[in-house]
Amino acid sequence: MTTSSRRYHITTFGCQMNKADSERMAGILEDMGFEWSEDPNQADLILYNTCTIRDNAEHKVYSYLGRQAKRKHEQPDLTIVVSGCVAQQEGEALLRRVPELDLVMGPQHTNRLQDLLQQVFDGNQVVATEPVHIMEDITKPRRDSSVTAWVNVIYGCNERCTYCVVPNVRGVEQSRTPEAIRAEIEEIGRLGYKEVTLLGQNIDAYGRDLPGVTPEGRHLNTLTDLLYYVHDVPGIERIRFATSHPRYFTERLIKACAELPKVCEHFHIPFQSGDNEVLKRMSRGYTHEKYRRIIDTIRRYMPDASISADAIVGFPGETEQQFENTLKLVDDIGFDLLNTAAYSPRPGTPAAIWDEQLSEEIKSDRLQQLNHLVGIKAAERSQRYMGRTEEVLVEDQNTKDKTQVMGRIRGNRLTFFTGDINKLKGKLVQVKITEVRAFSLTGEEIPVLVC
Repeated sequence: MTTSSRRYHITTFGCQMNKADSERMAGILEDMGFEWSEDPNQADLILYNTCTIRDNAEHKVYSYLGRQAKRKHEQPDLTIVVSGCVAQQEGEALLRRVPELDLVMGPQHTNRLQDLLQQVFDGNQVVATEPVHIMEDITKPRRDSSVTAWVNVIYGCNERCTYCVVPNVRGVEQSRTPEAIRAEIEEIGRLGYKEVTLLGQNIDAYGRDLPGVTPEGRHLNTLTDLLYYVHDVPGIERIRFATSHPRYFTERLIKACAELPKVCEHFHIPFQSGDNEVLKRMSRGYTHEKYRRIIDTIRRYMPDASISADAIVGFPGETEQQFENTLKLVDDIGFDLLNTAAYSPRPGTPAAIWDEQLSEEIKSDRLQQLNHLVGIKAAERSQRYMGRTEEVLVEDQNTKDKTQVMGRIRGNRLTFFTGDINKLKGKLVQVKITEVRAFSLTGEEIPVLVC
């Protein structure tokens, strides 16, 4: 089937890894001659890149799919693809539930999209969920931003947290070679991008599966080594990385972040619970004391660093006292941002079949209490920026106020100020902060004095 003048639309659910995968798949589709369509209902190929971390994300996918399945009865040439974690988890069961689907493909098959679609265009209904060695990224992604870019450094996860479906759907850890990562970052720098975020489901595990020595004899088998290796890429002004695991977070890594000027002072380190017994049942492999020591070490090296994290309330068997321990940790540490969720049983995970499931009412009440505290602590943390001058990388126009532009400070807080996006996009601007909110800032551009 010819793809000339055919249009595609991708809807992405879930994490940064999914966003990066969607950008790569968009690049593959454009190489095949497809054009982007803003309106899914005008597209000839619809791709849903799915997430299974939470129950509600899954339900949303099925409701979107139902609408497009109806459309396919009127437009038989419509191609419907489901990729990502729901695709991996459900496999052929998805086809039984939505027979109008053409292709079901797990995250490990992202780079095979062209081959799989060719099978579809040859008249086949295709399911690709078998474990594979992930091919090197060879397609240029169609990146959503022209200022910041994601770079995958490790796929998969070898952890076995009892609540998490990720290892089942994303497979075992597979690190990309340092040379391939640096080559991609160099290309990003040549294209004018200013910031890269290195991505991994468990990024601190980077390099464990690599031989440890590059062809030139360099030792490059940790995330710390990788940061030193890519730090001097021309054009790149800022480097971030996510997501970290407390079990593997080292003082050597913290020291590198303090030493390397391009690495932003922002750390995303999920803790999930502030109670040791709950952490043990989650199979997280650390205690709340160890987590606190990590944060103390970061603040010793970088007192102003921003800390964000993830937390789950209502884990099976969580007592009121154990929940209070989570609140205490949040109160003591004072996070800049905390992604919170009520526990949601995921298929195929140990915790999903435990007897001590809590009621939705208890989970909802605890989530509300936690979110209230998070807002208070984030607002307190924001106060330190008042009156300060911060470097903002301008990413876009403020959609709610077209006279303003928006970007992020090195500590990752969203910041707004008056300016012309046509002149400022992609620029690093000094901004004096005049207004602080829990999760964002407003300021005024400080004019550059030209002698």
